[in-house]
Amino acid sequence: MNLKSTLLALTVSMFSYFVNSQEGLPVYTDYLTDNYYLLHPSMAGAANCAKVRLTGRQQWFGNEDAPKLLTLSVNSRIGDSQSAVGGIAYTDKNGFHSQNGAYATYAHHILFSRNPVDLNMLSFGLNVGFIQYILDESSFLLDGPDPIIKGNVQSSTNLNVDFGMSYHFLDYYAHATVKNLIKNDGINNEIQVTDNLRRFLFSVGGIFSKYGSSLSFEPSVLYSYRDGTKESQVDVNIKAYKKMDFGKLWGGLSYRQSIDGINGQNLTNITPILGVDYDTFVFAYNYTQQTNSLVFTNGGFHQITLGYNFNCRKEKYACNCPAVN
Repeated sequence: MNLKSTLLALTVSMFSYFVNSQEGLPVYTDYLTDNYYLLHPSMAGAANCAKVRLTGRQQWFGNEDAPKLLTLSVNSRIGDSQSAVGGIAYTDKNGFHSQNGAYATYAHHILFSRNPVDLNMLSFGLNVGFIQYILDESSFLLDGPDPIIKGNVQSSTNLNVDFGMSYHFLDYYAHATVKNLIKNDGINNEIQVTDNLRRFLFSVGGIFSKYGSSLSFEPSVLYSYRDGTKESQVDVNIKAYKKMDFGKLWGGLSYRQSIDGINGQNLTNITPILGVDYDTFVFAYNYTQQTNSLVFTNGGFHQITLGYNFNCRKEKYACNCPAVN
């Protein structure tokens, strides 16, 4: 590859990461740590317990102003009804760019089960929230006047909406969500970083195990498409669960592949995941390593999730469905 092609591919790779971290709530692998609600509002209140999840992500240790993400989510059924509510708050910082956001969720679950044992449920969910974008140019060094660089702190706050659907049948599930339905003006809208954040998400999976076994396995796939930049990517995942006296041990592996690379430089990464459910508490750790040839640094991305389940009802479905039972 010649120098021009190398620089172009590296620029595209860096821009891809910039857009990913400034597009509203980023899509990483934290949804695999028992938190599909981060991606799909229809998953609010789908489980038999109310859930609180706190996630911290640090990228590129040792690099100044490296991307950092912190999310807090909570969701629960409304009493014994089929309706549920939830909320998500997050802060995401990437160098001179940062954003803060919060969403309120309403979801409704329709049961088609012949009896309480057989899981057959269709769910709908709606997020309404805001995203505040901040661009800090106050520390930029200027050799002379530049109309592009204003030299101050710019900010813009926009309202947006997500809508999603989920379907659970016995040990299988499917989700579809449109995030950031509304187009907005904002910082850098001339390069479609904040004016068109619409993203389409589709995920399917299932849980498999032998009768009477304490082991189960969950393969799943997530497809993501960004409307503004015409980029898409696929996650291929596998998780394993082991029932224990104190709760559950689980782990897995996620492989992400972008589909729209330049000069063969598709973004690829691999993420091992480890987790434990201890009574009503959840702890998970995952580490993401880029595997494409052109990278900003050889360091990986560390992420920790802490969770707590409360107001739990008795598991009523005869299925291996950890997102619901």
